[in-house]
Amino acid sequence: MKLTNILKVAALAMPLFLTSCHTNKQVVKEAPVVSSEESMENAAILDKVTGNAQPAQFVTSKLKFSVEYGSQQMSLTGNLRMKRDDVIQMQLMAFGFVEAARLEFTKDYVLIIDRINKQYLKAPYNYVDFLRNSGINFYTLQALFWNELFKPGLQKVDKNALASYTTSIDGDDAIISLEQGKMNYSWLTNRQSGRIKMTNISYRDILKGNTQLNWDYLEFTKMGAKTFPNNMKVTLTTPEKELKLGIRLNYLGNESEWETRTKVSDKYHEVDVDQILRRFMAL
Repeated sequence: MKLTNILKVAALAMPLFLTSCHTNKQVVKEAPVVSSEESMENAAILDKVTGNAQPAQFVTSKLKFSVEYGSQQMSLTGNLRMKRDDVIQMQLMAFGFVEAARLEFTKDYVLIIDRINKQYLKAPYNYVDFLRNSGINFYTLQALFWNELFKPGLQKVDKNALASYTTSIDGDDAIISLEQGKMNYSWLTNRQSGRIKMTNISYRDILKGNTQLNWDYLEFTKMGAKTFPNNMKVTLTTPEKELKLGIRLNYLGNESEWETRTKVSDKYHEVDVDQILRRFMAL
């Protein structure tokens, strides 16, 4: 996989979104035959997971964001703003007070703005083969940030959709799995709380090799009657490279008075993913 394609997947699959996948706990397992009693427990686990969904329409916070790609490392602060079923915005600051970049994910497109060099990228999700083939879209990214189950192609996982998942018990944990063609989606959850500890998305390709996205939830904080993940580690692993991302949230709130869409200035020029991310790494 070319460097440009790796960066496209990384940028559009939630930027600049586990420890090395060689050391991560493997959550992809073949679903065993279960008894009626086990089936009831599995259904109860799925109910717990879906019952943990954060009801707030808006989630906002201060952000500490880190990227590691090969020998390159970058750390920025900023702000995260999300509106359920509408938008995810990440404002990244350089030197603590200058907006260096803005990442905006809507239901229709991904927008990456480089403020320093006055350039931007705006593209639909099907711009990247991996995302198009796997059905990953805005709702997938939202579920990853909000610590929820997802099913490619659906806006929300309802009772009918839950029948598509298989669940197996592993000690104090439960592994929820979903397979679609070359794609495998797995969630490592706590049996008692139903809280998702890790999400794994893997794409199998015999000729080109496998690609894997892991999203680890390291810490949670109280938000209203529920909790919300405030420390996450993400790793994108391809046959050739590995991209690691760190996302730490502080001062979580539910502010609603902010612009949900960013207008790009006419003074900015459009570039490709490789160009804009290379600029970010030079900050």
